[in-house]
Amino acid sequence: MSIERKRPVGAGLLRALLGLSMLAATVPVVAQTEVPSAAPGGRGQLERIIKSPPAEQKATQEAGRKASFFCANCHGDTGLSKYTEVPNLAGQHPAYVLNQIDAFLTGKRKDPFMQGLMKVLKDDEKAAIAVFYAAQPVVPAVSMGGPRAAEGKALFEKNCVRCHGAEAKGGETFPRLAGQQSEYLRRSLTRYLTMSGERIYPPMTAAVTGIGAQNIEAVVQYLSALR
Repeated sequence: MSIERKRPVGAGLLRALLGLSMLAATVPVVAQTEVPSAAPGGRGQLERIIKSPPAEQKATQEAGRKASFFCANCHGDTGLSKYTEVPNLAGQHPAYVLNQIDAFLTGKRKDPFMQGLMKVLKDDEKAAIAVFYAAQPVVPAVSMGGPRAAEGKALFEKNCVRCHGAEAKGGETFPRLAGQQSEYLRRSLTRYLTMSGERIYPPMTAAVTGIGAQNIEAVVQYLSALR
């Protein structure tokens, strides 16, 4: 998703970008024999990881933590965002994270900053990052829902449950919204509603149209505090 405010590019991020070419030497090998991906974007690796023993999955998570070092500048060390307009990645389904990486690469999601960063990742790194974020604990963006949270819950249950689930935890195809950053939710819902081009998915536009522009804030207040 496109972020309107310019992301801070500090010395840490610059060093990270310069060091990406050395990533293969710093990230431990998860398995002695790598299975070629049966599908683009690391899905073959992800399927293998999910079926692997717990010890290997732990090793993959550690590899993902190291591979995501440049993501931490905005999304936080464990996927809990440092900025309210940048989404939390903690607790997202690994297949969903992988799908979004591919969406940036194919242009289905528009954000020059993210599109540039995703190009440096190899398929095994994408899969490891997805597994790492999926394993991280989720902390709601705000501790308590706003005054319209109850109204937002009713709107969510009417318009969003079919895809995002009763507890807004998402899945392989749809994102976890429970505990998500307020401004990120606000901007995303508004962009779907106005069809501004950063996110293109007609069913979401239909769902947000059902919610109505005047009620977006109520849904945001409900979801950002949902545990």
